[in-house]
Amino acid sequence: KDLTHIRQYVSRFDCTLTDVSDDIGLLAVQGPKAESILQQLTPADLAAIKYYWFVETTVAGIPMTLSRTGYTGEDGFELYHDTAHSAALWKALMGTGAITPAGLGCRDSLRLEMGMALYGNDIDDTITPLEAGLGWLVKMKKGDFVGRPALEAQKAAGIPRKLVGFTFTEKAIPRHGYLVFVNGAPSGVVMSGIMSPSVGVGLGTAYVPTAHAQPGNALEVEIRGKRVVGTITSFPFWTKGTVKR
Repeated sequence: KDLTHIRQYVSRFDCTLTDVSDDIGLLAVQGPKAESILQQLTPADLAAIKYYWFVETTVAGIPMTLSRTGYTGEDGFELYHDTAHSAALWKALMGTGAITPAGLGCRDSLRLEMGMALYGNDIDDTITPLEAGLGWLVKMKKGDFVGRPALEAQKAAGIPRKLVGFTFTEKAIPRHGYLVFVNGAPSGVVMSGIMSPSVGVGLGTAYVPTAHAQPGNALEVEIRGKRVVGTITSFPFWTKGTVKR
């Protein structure tokens, strides 16, 4: 979908577009000890890399783009490399003896605890950045861009809904697609939901009318025929992440 969208507009620029997605692999090292562990394998000065910055370097002798990024709320790095070296890189990382493998289920729990939106769950091409609380990513004062008129119109008319976080007090787990009710009326569905390992409660995200989006307000989630009361909660749910901003 991203590639199709970019292709619609690439002719406006003096550039060529080549899809190398299948040739580039990604492994991420995340957690409070990520820097010290990874520093053993790279000549790059990891302490000097700011959050969201990157360098071209090697890890275990493998050339790559190394960025201080991630989607976990913890400090960490993402390693972009040629897929021909993925197996060797994995072995080198695991050879440190200090890393535990984790999949996307773990990543999804961590990013949700931090209130980070996931495309396909919390956001898609029917939701605007203003509705999703991502207006800070849209620079309205930096010239024209695709979608600007639509955002200006929505801002002028009033944003009809907003993405909020919510938590349960009783033991229950909200799941993607469960019905959400505000003041007894249908408001949409749960966008993301888990039983949070860090916070210790069921929590999730949903879109509610803007007038009802203030923290402390109640909503209900229908779970197996029963409506469970949730409380709208400010992001992030987990406030002890080690990410360096």
